[in-house]
Amino acid sequence: MNHRKPIIIGNWKMHTTLADAMVLTESFLHGLERIEGVDVIICPPFIWLYPVKEALGGGGPENLQLGAQNVFTEEDGAYTGEISIGMLKGLVRHVIVGHSERRYKIGQGESDEMINKKLKLVLAHGLHPILCVGERVRQVKRGRGRPRLEHGKDIVEQLKAGLLGVEPGEINRVVIAYEPVWAIGTGDPATGEYANNEIKRLRDALGKWYGSEIAENTRIVYGGSTDSENAPEFLDQPEVDGLLPGGSSLKASEFILMCKEAATAKKVAV
Repeated sequence: MNHRKPIIIGNWKMHTTLADAMVLTESFLHGLERIEGVDVIICPPFIWLYPVKEALGGGGPENLQLGAQNVFTEEDGAYTGEISIGMLKGLVRHVIVGHSERRYKIGQGESDEMINKKLKLVLAHGLHPILCVGERVRQVKRGRGRPRLEHGKDIVEQLKAGLLGVEPGEINRVVIAYEPVWAIGTGDPATGEYANNEIKRLRDALGKWYGSEIAENTRIVYGGSTDSENAPEFLDQPEVDGLLPGGSSLKASEFILMCKEAATAKKVAV
């Protein structure tokens, strides 16, 4: 029996109209009200955060929380089109930082230094960062020993850079998401065993830096082409504490089923 509470994080990315967002939110309110033992975070586009928060109100499930998909590195200033931490505070509890689409796909790409600055800004304002790390290509065997990456920065290096300067007392507010870039939106997910092994590497690294107790209490989830059909393969793994679905979080019945599976597969020790 696990001692880490499972968590499902729905990233809506640049999808939904206002009407879509309201329908999804209403569906989650009803579909999740009897599901216990799992934290659920939904991350709509910035423009829908306020109406979704209003729709959630004060009467929804306690385990259904709101998150933002990103935040800017500065607290205020002449940065047209950006969203500051002050704008998010009071609206959300969680903020995604370092998503691969921001590292590699949008604009010039975000550096480790930018991601670290965002993460520390989120922590400084009392919110909870979701730090994403992931390799761009599959690992391949080269002779004897552990598989090595063909290209790109190793996920442990990404994790170390993202957490630079973060104190041990702050780690309990950080969720880590392992999301291999080659699996995101491709319909070609990792295997449960592969994800479990990579997440074990991340947890072992946390243990070296922060101690075994902090490492064992830090939640690390998998993201990359997950759905209700393959969710059990990941959730049955001992190191995988939940999922970060994208497209599946836009389908209410699919997302709710994934939350149910997480609550069933990951019974938390009392």
